[in-house]
Amino acid sequence: MIKFGPSGNSESFYEAGYSRTEESAAFVKERGLDCFEYSFGRGVRMSEDKAISIGEAFLSAGIEISAHAPYFINFANPDDEMAAKSYGYVLDTAKILKLMGGKRVVFHPAAQGKASREEAVSLTVERLKILRDYIYLNDLQDMIFCPETMGKIAQIGTVEEVVRFCQVDPVYTPCVDFGHINARERGSLNTVEDYQTRLQYMIDELGYERMKHFHVHFSKIMYGAKGEIKHLTFEDEIYGPNFQPLAIALKNLGLEPYVVSESAGKQVEEAEIMKKMYLGA
Repeated sequence: MIKFGPSGNSESFYEAGYSRTEESAAFVKERGLDCFEYSFGRGVRMSEDKAISIGEAFLSAGIEISAHAPYFINFANPDDEMAAKSYGYVLDTAKILKLMGGKRVVFHPAAQGKASREEAVSLTVERLKILRDYIYLNDLQDMIFCPETMGKIAQIGTVEEVVRFCQVDPVYTPCVDFGHINARERGSLNTVEDYQTRLQYMIDELGYERMKHFHVHFSKIMYGAKGEIKHLTFEDEIYGPNFQPLAIALKNLGLEPYVVSESAGKQVEEAEIMKKMYLGA
């Protein structure tokens, strides 16, 4: 079943007087939403007791929780010691998320740096094979690890690259950030066909069963010559992408992903809008 929810807490959450992540579960539930993504963007700093407390709140509300690993992961880093830290960031996120009752770990794959594109992508593939081995060694293979499509040209994470990463092992499933794709491709997502073509390619390469419940990030994003600049809200009339064509494409292809809103400050409200659009598509 398709699920909709916010990435982190929206401005309205704090305006309502809430502050604790445990309170996010009921807040999201009351808005008719289904999932929530917790960000460890600046590092995995949470006690096991806190993780268990959050997990109990989300289990009680019937809201699924995912997590975003630290932003500074880079599996194309030429320094093996620095790359080793990236394994730790992903594994630490997964271990804490498991205590929170979640299964989906989203992570940024890599940055190109001074290497050629193919060198950076190939190195990332090799490092994801090592990460796969660590995942199994730590008995985390029941979780889903989601390399994300990226919005800046200098970042590794085109649709094709993410598919290549997910071909390493079934523990990997794509996180498709359509705002990022639209930003790096300078406004490429406009029609149902635009979305459907990319999704069908991923189905053909990874199989329908893996893609049926893939992970989605969605928001409008301002972009320039180097790709992504900043996240916007649906009120913006200059930049895309628009969700309606994606809603139709998802129904046409029989896909039921987790759709996480990353809109600037209005994540909950725009997750609600997307759910209504999908139900009405």
